[in-house]
Amino acid sequence: MYDLMIVGAGPGGYVAAERAGRAGLSVVLFEKDSLGGVCLNVGCIPSKALLNSAKLYRHAVDSKAFGITSENVSFSQDTVVKRKRKVVRKLVAGVRNQMKEANVEVVMAEATILPREEELFRVQAEDTVYAGKHLLIATGSVPIVPPITGLADAMGKTVITNMEILDLTEVPEKLVVIGGGVIGLEMACYYQSVGSEVVVVEMLDHIAGNVDPEIGKRLQNVYEKQGMVFHLSAQVTEVSDNTVKFVKDGETQTVEGDYILLACGRRPATAGFGLENLSLEMERGRILVNDKLETSVPGVYAIGDVIGGHMLAHVASREGEVAVNHMLGIDDKMSYAAIPSVIYTDPEVAAVGFTKEELQEKNIPFIEVELPMGWAGRYQAETERGTGICRVLFDKETKHMLGCHLLTPYASEMILAFGIMIEQKMSMDEMKRTVFPHPAVCEIVREALFQIN
Repeated sequence: MYDLMIVGAGPGGYVAAERAGRAGLSVVLFEKDSLGGVCLNVGCIPSKALLNSAKLYRHAVDSKAFGITSENVSFSQDTVVKRKRKVVRKLVAGVRNQMKEANVEVVMAEATILPREEELFRVQAEDTVYAGKHLLIATGSVPIVPPITGLADAMGKTVITNMEILDLTEVPEKLVVIGGGVIGLEMACYYQSVGSEVVVVEMLDHIAGNVDPEIGKRLQNVYEKQGMVFHLSAQVTEVSDNTVKFVKDGETQTVEGDYILLACGRRPATAGFGLENLSLEMERGRILVNDKLETSVPGVYAIGDVIGGHMLAHVASREGEVAVNHMLGIDDKMSYAAIPSVIYTDPEVAAVGFTKEELQEKNIPFIEVELPMGWAGRYQAETERGTGICRVLFDKETKHMLGCHLLTPYASEMILAFGIMIEQKMSMDEMKRTVFPHPAVCEIVREALFQIN
């Protein structure tokens, strides 16, 4: 019998397993594919490996303004993919070692939740039935496949998902991306940078989902100048071989590509592993939990994409910690007030807290400060013709920071500090007394602070 059984070894599941194991709980972790889940194997990490190669390639091709002239620069997609696989293997091995050091038993097999027996939860993997006091569901999410005519027949052939596109060993001449959210934009950015003609078809009237609209528009302008084509407010109606048919402004249009990337978002993975045997309270396909990540069944917890909401790896990890702490009797709860989000395009987009549109909807009075990134000395020193911006939102009465939105290199590394300011509700004086390194791109937020009297 185990203290804790965890189904799913993504960034939520394996972090929870390690924290619980190191705290002295007996833990068994089930994973049907690879340790690290989608994030480590076919998501966050491998896509960043590719994007960094693209960035290096762009710099090698065009750095004349920085005094560098290069000739005969070539790009090897095959080499990039091999390096990506090496990075993934190394990190998966690292997770495996973490589990070993935390005394977590890892079962690499498909797990099925069985009906509860007396006070114990039961999970079957292959021919073995495991029993435990607590059960943590961390099964993640799966790609959304819309009911588009012809789409199902083309899946795995000309239509690929985030999994297959990371393993292409040749750069396609033309790539069509259905969906202008995070996954779609990052892959569009990569393939545009290394030589593909990229067309993005998005049903909304803007890209980048819930990103600050002005920043999303500026990012779109950056890529349009590089040749990327965007069809917004476009409803895809049919996919046939290499062709995508969509309706825009009442007219039917078509685009063609060697490959079609389906990037329409993800939905909680709740089918195929016996979840129905628990009779959990659910809503619109997601498991409902409280701020301790408890489900409606005592002793059962759920974290990560399977509960919907912020479907981000770092959120799942923190949720796993909160769930384990609750099992250990440690006072803790999940806060979503300052969750950072990043799009790893070039330039990067990062945000934390509210957008001004959200504050307007909530009728919260606020002060907005927007500055061009050129106010930061390091940004000027390292960027040519950059159009980055920094937008910071403050409560009009308390002067607490409510949101920070960035379009700039290094945005992903900067956003944490401003999330802390929001989460801790630092006063304006406290924020102004914070010493920023110089020269650093993050100094732009210090400049924003001193625009407030």
